[in-house]
Amino acid sequence: MKASDLTGLTVEALRNAGAFARNLAQPAIRLGVTGLSRAGKTVFITSLIHNLLTGGRLPFFDPAAQGRLRRAYLEPQPDDDVPRFDYERHLGDLLGSPPRWPRSTRALSQLRLTLEFEPRGFLDRALGRNKLHVDIVDYPGEWLLDLPLLNQTYSAWSAREMEMSREEGRKGLAKDWHKLLADLNPLDDAGEGTARNVSELFTAYLRKCREMGDAAVVPPGRFLMPGELEGSPALTFSPLDLPEGTVSPNGSLHAMMERRFEAYKSHIVKPFFRNHFSRLDRQIVLVDALGALNGGADALRDLERALAEILKCFRPGANSWLSGILYRRIDRILFAATKADHLHHSSHDRLEAIVRKLMRGPIERAESLNAKVGVVALAGIRATREGEARVDGATLPCIFGYPLAGEKIDSRTFDGTEEYGIFPGDLPEDPDDLAHLERAKFESHQIQIVRFRPPEISPGGNGKPGSLPHIRLDRALNFLLGDRLK
Repeated sequence: MKASDLTGLTVEALRNAGAFARNLAQPAIRLGVTGLSRAGKTVFITSLIHNLLTGGRLPFFDPAAQGRLRRAYLEPQPDDDVPRFDYERHLGDLLGSPPRWPRSTRALSQLRLTLEFEPRGFLDRALGRNKLHVDIVDYPGEWLLDLPLLNQTYSAWSAREMEMSREEGRKGLAKDWHKLLADLNPLDDAGEGTARNVSELFTAYLRKCREMGDAAVVPPGRFLMPGELEGSPALTFSPLDLPEGTVSPNGSLHAMMERRFEAYKSHIVKPFFRNHFSRLDRQIVLVDALGALNGGADALRDLERALAEILKCFRPGANSWLSGILYRRIDRILFAATKADHLHHSSHDRLEAIVRKLMRGPIERAESLNAKVGVVALAGIRATREGEARVDGATLPCIFGYPLAGEKIDSRTFDGTEEYGIFPGDLPEDPDDLAHLERAKFESHQIQIVRFRPPEISPGGNGKPGSLPHIRLDRALNFLLGDRLK
């Protein structure tokens, strides 16, 4: 073990011990909200907070259904060096005229939500333990892609990225980058100009992958969202086309790239893991399975592979007082298939079965370590309603909503001003069918996905805005927090 690793473990233990002592007097839980791009993290968090603050309809959240949830309110967050989740701005976007979807997550943020409740236990009532601080931690999905890098060498990562970039769906996107690599000798002396050129073309390739919907399997994530680190040497590297295990001379381009790869891990990935990810108590993983299904067999395979890599970095397991001090674990993980409002409710159980199938390995691993794992199909905000339509003499279960301007289905392009009924398609009854279907047969199971505009929210009582409509947000809350509000 490296001295730096030992120091990191010591710091973590001291920090956890302090948090454990504070929690005895003021119970708190750190809830991680994570997922890959377009999974709906910002919308989920905003709706969760707003429904709790406004007393929204949450019939399957036990403390609310039983009348024991007294109130919810926001408080200053405990970590002064972390940006605050901009709840008010995001809510303003959703309640505006016209309403619009808030900007997606682009940086780490946090918010403390305090829940006051009526405890059931005599001891808790006697001690006045009637509050739970919920520290919601939000971070870009792209950053998750970096966690597996902690266990990889530059050579192994480089070889894997080169192999993936030559796959049928990506080699066209990588042609400019590949062309430059073909003209380079990685063992020649390094030049900053060369390093920047190859890094810029590699980054352009990553952006194209994201636009095509498969950036889920292309780290490093900070290349896509560099923030204040844009242009720094730690973000100026690229895979090189050399056999794995190549030993390069000092001063070569290969040696420079390897050094910067290790700097990226040391100065960017490790601090994120140590200061934020490793401190989580509960985790919800938002999964845009519908987008992958709409993309076809390759996109679904990529999603499964990406999530499996990411979840290897979790610390699942039951917590005790000792693990809470030395090595905090995530004792509950919820996999949420988002955008359930894009399907008729009759298909929601099939969507959950597909996500459970995709996550079978990570779920079995977490459960073997005594963590509780759940799967739910939900929509942080419901933008559609359900109905039926007659098509060629058949009655089809449809969803009705206002597709955003520019969205397309087949030859139809929507203008954003009219409500349409859409038959989204059928999901297979047996999720195992997805693994065995030939490509042509898989395409017949594709669903038709378009983005809908947010719903108009009618005012609530006393002129206050009404609560945001949702699907199964209450079930998610009950799984993640219900046991801590008894």
